Amino acid sequence: MNDNHLQETFTAHVMPAVQRHARIQFRNIKCEDKRDDLIAECIGIVRKWFVRMARRGKDGTKFPTAIATFAARAVRAGRTVCGQERAKDALSPRAQQRHHFAVGKLPDFSTLNGNPLQEALIDNTVSPVDEQAAFRVDFPDWLSRFDSRRRAILTDMAMGHRTNELADEYGVIAGRICEMRREAAEDWECFHGGQAA
Repeated sequence: MNDNHLQETFTAHVMPAVQRHARIQFRNIKCEDKRDDLIAECIGIVRKWFVRMARRGKDGTKFPTAIATFAARAVRAGRTVCGQERAKDALSPRAQQRHHFAVGKLPDFSTLNGNPLQEALIDNTVSPVDEQAAFRVDFPDWLSRFDSRRRAILTDMAMGHRTNELADEYGVIAGRICEMRREAAEDWECFHGGQAA
């Protein structure tokens, strides 16, 4: 079976059932963007499995709901098309659930003379002062290593803009924004002398 025929078969016979099943599975997720990301991951995992089954001579069109059920479980456990989410990444829902914290959005505009990111740091009473000072020095240095477009995207990410908003604004797909988040997290860790992934 060639790739075009495989894609057409998946799109026509499997994807609608997977979308329906994933919408039901993730209906309790309040954030629309997060729910859309989970549904997209579910579809991506099923597509990956569907291709693998076709190469082994199995017909995945006979049991799309069963495949979707297993994919939804995998996504709930933190699995993505690109692998498992990092348990120590602050932006990972898996880490947020495991360590009982949440990541929120910074304000869209400044009410003072600085930018919202600086204002959020000024109002920070949780982080130790030495870490705040180190971040204020390190973050601009780290950002300066990238071209202007990547700096703008990373700054918007730090401001808490949603994946789909960034994808629309910068003309890329949402999956690329997710990849850029992971790459940035790895590069930030590397910048601080951590192990490269």
